[in-house]
Amino acid sequence: MNLPPSARLLAGTAAAGATALAWGTLVEPRLFALRRYTLPVLQPGSLPVRVLQLSDIHMVPGQRAKTEWIRGLAALEPDLVVNTGDNLSHLQAVPAVLEGLEPLLERPGVFVMGSNDYYAPAPKNPARYLTKHHARVSGPRIDLPTDELRSAMTSHGWSDLDNARTRLTLAGQPIGLVGVDDPHIGRDDYASVGAAADPAVTTIGITHAPYQRVLDAMTADGASLVIAGHTHGGQLCIPGFGALVTNCDLDRGRAKGASRWWPGAGSSTVAPADAAWLHVCAGLGASRYAPIRFACRPEAALLTLVSREVA
Repeated sequence: MNLPPSARLLAGTAAAGATALAWGTLVEPRLFALRRYTLPVLQPGSLPVRVLQLSDIHMVPGQRAKTEWIRGLAALEPDLVVNTGDNLSHLQAVPAVLEGLEPLLERPGVFVMGSNDYYAPAPKNPARYLTKHHARVSGPRIDLPTDELRSAMTSHGWSDLDNARTRLTLAGQPIGLVGVDDPHIGRDDYASVGAAADPAVTTIGITHAPYQRVLDAMTADGASLVIAGHTHGGQLCIPGFGALVTNCDLDRGRAKGASRWWPGAGSSTVAPADAAWLHVCAGLGASRYAPIRFACRPEAALLTLVSREVA
């Protein structure tokens, strides 16, 4: 059949769209990647510390490939595991999450919760992900078994940093850690965390959602590194352009990966020499009602923290 040019263009566009949709729903969400960064954030003279970050697992029962891939990360033998929340995407997902985390729970670890550790995702039009109101839920929310997940992690010695502060000895040196509960649903309360960070000890901030108010508070308090998730790296990205949205007030250029942050960075482009580092992990999953990734592979991150002298 000899189609007119307009019809051929329409058919080609439809075919390309179908191919992209198939890739984004059937292929890319299973192409798990480990990102590696070296960040000069430790006190002078410190030994390197290897931090494995897991974020936004959004587990659904039966996701065997994801479970086994997470288990395999234990071979990295990190000094610390940081879980930045949104582990669940189903009422019965806790056993699958814990199966994936099982070998990592034997390592030192800390965690904060995300909104999808508290509330089950709700059915909605996946296109809403591209709007700033996509997280709004109409009607009652369904509670997830948060306490079951929290108890399992703390029973293995992981520290709950939801609006809390702790100190761990890693690679023979003290490291301060401070976290907040999920800012995306207004559960953060940095003022309740307690005493300010010790300037003689490296401090790392932990949050699920990298809202500017939290990043500013942590870096003003002396954190040399803030670790976050939540953005899914944009989840739907355009090659050469990057993320379309971040699902918070963080700019698109920091939707994933390592960058610098300092109090007021949201309104200034000139970083001071002592600006903190920010790492945002694109995460390993997505809501089961919007299980699409494009140009943004699911990921975990291995952060090798080194002395600032090395930089």
